This record gives sequence, structure tokens and C-alpha cells, in this order.
Amino acid sequence: MAEFKKQPLQQKKQSVTTVPAATQKQQMPVVKKQPAVAPVLFTKENYTWMMIGGAIVLLGMLLMTGGKSKDPNVFDYNVVYSFTRITLAPILIIAGLMIEIYAIFKKSKESPNV
Repeated sequence: MAEFKKQPLQQKKQSVTTVPAATQKQQMPVVKKQPAVAPVLFTKENYTWMMIGGAIVLLGMLLMTGGKSKDPNVFDYNVVYSFTRITLAPILIIAGLMIEIYAIFKKSKESPNV
């Protein structure tokens, strides 16, 4: 029988492979993204003008709804076609809508140019 010599185990050399720097993943610092803050569209002044415009439109609508005749069988021309219902009320409604448009487009003085 042949005797086998016990040879010491050869340790494998660990080969270190180098990867070019361009292909290595670089450790980037983790940056938490902050949610984008939407700019404030309307300020207290805008809402005040909107309330004024809405009140004027409401006043014009109320003036347009007319008075009522004492006798439903009698047509009173002066009540139906009065200056208040035919002229003043529509002017107030249009003026209120113009104020609403102004309130929407008005930029506040505090906000930066956006």
C-alpha cells in the first residue's frame, strides 16, 4: 500500500478584483426630499375683496326680485319695469363681478414674484 504523505493544506489566495472607478457604485448621502410647498394664492385682502364683490352681486340680485302687487289680477307697469329692477340691479351685478375679477387677479405686496 502506498502511503500518502500528508501535505499541508494550501490556502487559496483570495483574489481581489478591482473594478474601474466608473463602474463602482458610489455611496451617495441619503437626502430626504422635502415636499414642495405650494405658494399661497390668495391673502386676507383677496378674500376681503371677494366678500365685498359677492355682497354687491347678492344686493343686485335682491333688487332685481321685484315687489308684489296687492291685486294679482292687476298689472302695474311701474312696479315691474322700475328703474331699480331694470337699470340699477344689473349695474350692481356687473360691478360686483368686476370686483370679483379684481380680487382674483390682485397680487399681494408681501409675496415674492411668483
